[in-house]
Amino acid sequence: MSIRRKISILAVILFLLIGGFFYVYYQIYFSQGEYRENKTFEIVKGDGSTKIGNNLEKENLISNDFYFFLYVWKQKSSGKFLPGKYEISGNLTIPEIVKFLTDQENMLPGYITITFPEGWTAKQMSERLSSKGFDGENFLKLVNNPPQEIVSLFPVLNKKPAKATLEGYLFPDTYKFAKEATPEGILKKILNNTEIKITDGMRTEIENQKKSVFEILTMASLLEKEVKTPEDFKIVSGIFWKRIAIGQALQSCATLAYILGVNKSQYSYADTQIESPYNTYKYKGLPPGPVSNPGIETIQAALYPEKTDYLYFLTDPQDPKNTVYSKTLEEHNRNKAKYGL
Repeated sequence: MSIRRKISILAVILFLLIGGFFYVYYQIYFSQGEYRENKTFEIVKGDGSTKIGNNLEKENLISNDFYFFLYVWKQKSSGKFLPGKYEISGNLTIPEIVKFLTDQENMLPGYITITFPEGWTAKQMSERLSSKGFDGENFLKLVNNPPQEIVSLFPVLNKKPAKATLEGYLFPDTYKFAKEATPEGILKKILNNTEIKITDGMRTEIENQKKSVFEILTMASLLEKEVKTPEDFKIVSGIFWKRIAIGQALQSCATLAYILGVNKSQYSYADTQIESPYNTYKYKGLPPGPVSNPGIETIQAALYPEKTDYLYFLTDPQDPKNTVYSKTLEEHNRNKAKYGL
């Protein structure tokens, strides 16, 4: 074999070794798993680094457990992992995860699980917090008068009207709160979830429609109270946006329920005349703000309404999931008579 050929082979081998080194280095120090949100991760007593790495990969918190093992071996960290529960960000690299899981201060304390259903108001959420031993009263005060230092932390609140509360921005979900959680900590955790759920793509579409997150959440909050199914959310969204476009009052019973604090199958004429800026029977356009905290289906429906020829709708009092649509007021009045409304 010629010297030139030997040099070429050595150069290729050297190139592969260097390339392999940098590839492994990147996978260890810069790669992340596919999961991008926060996730609770548990290390059970007796779990070794192999089991921990396997579980991290299964939870999509790391891309490949091999690189985790390699780093743990290099750092001699295999015996340093602490059994317990942790809330890990999906944005951490392998070295950051190892450091996180070997620090006792990052261990989750005892926590309480609370579910807030779609369409609940901040007041209902505060009452549930109080029933679980948290300071629901001061949580509600923060929601109704949010301090600027909290508002400034979350871009989703950027275009919130200055005097508006955080009603509508409290994403309904199942949360785990430490027993010692403060009202501020609880609020920040909920708003952080809202920040994640309202994606960059959704925000771009909102801007393209020349609307605001606040307006979309306000519309979605009405849909939560008006109808029950994903299909109806989209159709009623289309009806409401159409009414706004043509200058017709929304006449949303959801706003009357918000004003009166009572859900009725049929509101009286006197109810529709109550004086309030939230009364969409008296005042055209969206109400001053959300009347509940909407979930992802109604938020998407508010953003992506279905266009139809309908302009009116009613809910069957015998079957709340049955929504009856009409194209004209005359047809709507006939349907009201048919269903005893």
